[in-house]
Amino acid sequence: MSIGRDEADPIPGTQPVAGLRRRWLGVLAGALGGFAGLLAVVRRNRTAAFDLAVSVKLQRGRSPALNGLMRLVSWPGFPPQSRIIPPAVVAAWWLGGYRRAAAFQAVAWLTGLLSTVVKAFVRRDRPLPPDVRVVVAPLGGTSFPSGHVLTYVGFYGFLAHLVSLHVRAPAARRLSVGALAALIALVGPSRVQQGHHWATDVLASYLLGTAWVLALVTLYDRRVDRVARRPE
Repeated sequence: MSIGRDEADPIPGTQPVAGLRRRWLGVLAGALGGFAGLLAVVRRNRTAAFDLAVSVKLQRGRSPALNGLMRLVSWPGFPPQSRIIPPAVVAAWWLGGYRRAAAFQAVAWLTGLLSTVVKAFVRRDRPLPPDVRVVVAPLGGTSFPSGHVLTYVGFYGFLAHLVSLHVRAPAARRLSVGALAALIALVGPSRVQQGHHWATDVLASYLLGTAWVLALVTLYDRRVDRVARRPE
């Protein structure tokens, strides 16, 4: 039976080992526990003072360069580009012959749906003036968790893993993974700095997104390992 390229051997040295996978599962469990604890605290409205203090601190600077960077980092998460970039990435994996990678990448995009479900349950109000400065943007829904951050961690985090496994040119692989990691790291501060989310919205999304992407990484790598061990 023929197999797709993504089911062939990954780049030598990139196959996950059992010990690393066990540590990933430990981090996954910790992230879920942290998210559950943070959700409980937010539901009891115990983080208002902390959230406001973080927002005020991040918005204190008025550097045009910083403001431009924060807008740029958030840009992929707004429509219409947020509805164009992910399916384009999935299609690129599929057309390149990486069918399994494309399927998993599509599942990684479901963090957007996960965000919608949690928002409907929590229904936390977004930050508003005069408490914080709010940059005008096409916003919808409620505040907890941050859809931007959850989608970035889930979708672009898993994309970084696929790139690390399947892009063979070392320079391109390092540059791509580094750029994706920077995008994920900066999107959280950008959402608070622009006044669209509270700090705990962002932190919750990092925790839940980490659990999601590690679950996908574990499932995907198990399949890669099995195929890599398959005799010719």
